[in-house]
Amino acid sequence: MTVFKNFLKKNTVLCIALIAATVTCFFIPPDSEYLGYFDFRVLTCLFCVLAVVCAFQNISYFYILARKIVEFFQTVRMCVLAIVMITFIGSMLIANDMALLTFLPLGFFVLDATKMHKYMAFTFTMQNIAANLGGMLTPFGNPQNLYLYSRFNIPNGEFFSIMLFPFCISTVLIIVCCLFVKPEKMKLPEETVKLDVKKAVIYSILFAVAIAVVFRSIPYYYGLIIIIPVLLMIDSKSLLSVDYPLLCTFAAFFVFSGNLARIGAVRDFLQSLLSKNTFLFSVASCQCISNVPSAILLSAFTDDYASLLRGVNIGGVGTFIASLASLITLREYSKRDPGGIKRYILTFSLLNFGFLLVLCAAVTIFI
Repeated sequence: MTVFKNFLKKNTVLCIALIAATVTCFFIPPDSEYLGYFDFRVLTCLFCVLAVVCAFQNISYFYILARKIVEFFQTVRMCVLAIVMITFIGSMLIANDMALLTFLPLGFFVLDATKMHKYMAFTFTMQNIAANLGGMLTPFGNPQNLYLYSRFNIPNGEFFSIMLFPFCISTVLIIVCCLFVKPEKMKLPEETVKLDVKKAVIYSILFAVAIAVVFRSIPYYYGLIIIIPVLLMIDSKSLLSVDYPLLCTFAAFFVFSGNLARIGAVRDFLQSLLSKNTFLFSVASCQCISNVPSAILLSAFTDDYASLLRGVNIGGVGTFIASLASLITLREYSKRDPGGIKRYILTFSLLNFGFLLVLCAAVTIFI
C-alpha cells in the first residue's frame, strides 16, 4: 500500500491520464484507428533529450557549471538571481522538469550552507516560474512545445517569433522580482567536484544529435540508433533514469484526446469554445488539467497553433497542477523544508497568479 501511495504522489498526472484514457475507451472501443493517435516522433524526441540530460546529470555537469557561475557573486540578491536565471536558461536546453531536478538542489545547497533559509520559499518559487517560462522559447524547452512543434510542423523561425514577446516579458518580470531580495553578504563553502571531461564531450555530441532530431535535421529514428547504443556502453544507468512516467503520460493523453476528437458532441463543444478565444481558453484549461494534456487535447480542435502555443506555455504558471514542473517543485520543497509548506504555498500562489495575470494581459493587449 505504501509503495502504491508513493507512486501515486510522484506520478499524479500519469494516473489521471490513464484514468481519463480508460474512461474514453468505453465510448470509443479500441480499434485500428488507435495506432494513429500516437505521435512516435514526439515520443522519440522527448526520450532522446531526456536520456542525454540524465547522462549529463550523472557526471554532475550542470551542478558544476551552475556552482561556478554562482561563485562569482557575493550577495544573496545576486546569488538568488543567478540560481533563478540558471534555471531559466537551463529549461531552454534541457526541458523545464529536468532543469528543476538539476538546479533546485543547488538553490537549497546555497541557502542552507549560508544560513539564508528565509529566502527558500521565494527562491524555489522563482525557480519554478523560471523553468516554466524559460522553456517556452525553444521547441524542446517544454514537453508541450515539442508536441505542438511536431503536431503542426511549425517552422523554426515562426516558432521563435510566436514565443519571443511573452518570453521577453517573462524575462523582465523574473529579473525585477529577484531584485527585491536584499543584497546581504554570503559565501559558499568550499567543495571539490571533478568533471569527467571525456564523458562530457561524448554527451555533448549526443545532445547535438538529440537537438538535430528535434529540429528535423535528421530522421527521428536516428536518435534511437545512435543515442541508445552509446549510452548502453558508457552509462546504462542514464537510460534507467529517463522519466518514463512522462512518456507514458503523453501516450495516455494521445489516447484520451484521440477518442474525444471522435465524440461528436465533445468535439463541437470544444471547437466552439476555442473559436471564441483560443489563447484564454488554453490558459484556463492548463489551470485545471495541466499544460501538457491541454496541448495534446486542444490541438485536436483548433488550427490556431500560435494562440494555443502561447496559452499552454503561459498557462504553466498559476495553480500547482498547471504544470508538472510545479508539482515537482512542491515535492522537492516539502522534502527539504516540511515546516515551511504554508509559507511556500502562499509565496507560490501570489507570485504565480501575479505572473499569470500580467502575461495574459500583455498578450491580450499587444498581440
